[in-house]
Amino acid sequence: MIDAYPLTAAVTLLALVLYLVLGVRVSLARGRYKVPAPATDGPPEFQRIYRVHQNTLEQIAVYLPVLWLAAAAIGDPWAALIGLLWPIGRVVYALGYGKAAEKRGIGFALTMTSTAALLVAAVVGWIAAIV
Repeated sequence: MIDAYPLTAAVTLLALVLYLVLGVRVSLARGRYKVPAPATDGPPEFQRIYRVHQNTLEQIAVYLPVLWLAAAAIGDPWAALIGLLWPIGRVVYALGYGKAAEKRGIGFALTMTSTAALLVAAVVGWIAAIV
């Protein structure tokens, strides 16, 4: 299946690597801010890093299925192009949120726009397939 959707696979791998990097950031922040596992409460700097990782987990659960459904519906290049906005948005989100919670909006908007567009593509493709 990867050979049929190489660009979508590349974007998927990028999103998964980003998720792992964000997890490593949480681990390093635990040491820096002295927040032992399983605690999730600590200084605001730690909480923001932790929330970026958790929010990314919440978002990736929707993003990955609609990415692949959209690839089947509209083709590999288009799904990958739209899907690429998601990891870019997550990076912008992480950088903004790392500075202050109120600076996460642009990254969140990019992430949600990508997911919503992929969802619309997947639904339209599904409707076309059953009609």
